[in-house]
Amino acid sequence: MKYNQYEFEAKVWLWPGDAAWHFVSLPKDMSEHITKMFGDKKRGWGSLPVTVLIGATSWDTSIFPDKKIGSYILPLKALVRKKEGIAVDKKIKVLIEIRV
Repeated sequence: MKYNQYEFEAKVWLWPGDAAWHFVSLPKDMSEHITKMFGDKKRGWGSLPVTVLIGATSWDTSIFPDKKIGSYILPLKALVRKKEGIAVDKKIKVLIEIRV
């Protein structure tokens, strides 16, 4: 695995409120490591550009810091959820690569 790749499993959750955004949270220790290694690359809202692989589906997006939970969160596009059969509360395996 490359120095800028991270793999984890997480349960899918729904953003509270009117928007139906689905997310997974990166583990806190992983988030801390990412900030330490790539914090100087942050963009708007503290985001970091990433390439994501879930199942057979890959796409470019960003991870965002969530101060309430103390880790980065990854939004899951509807098209990806449909292709990979992803639903709320499902545990999924995620590979992200920080685009540096």
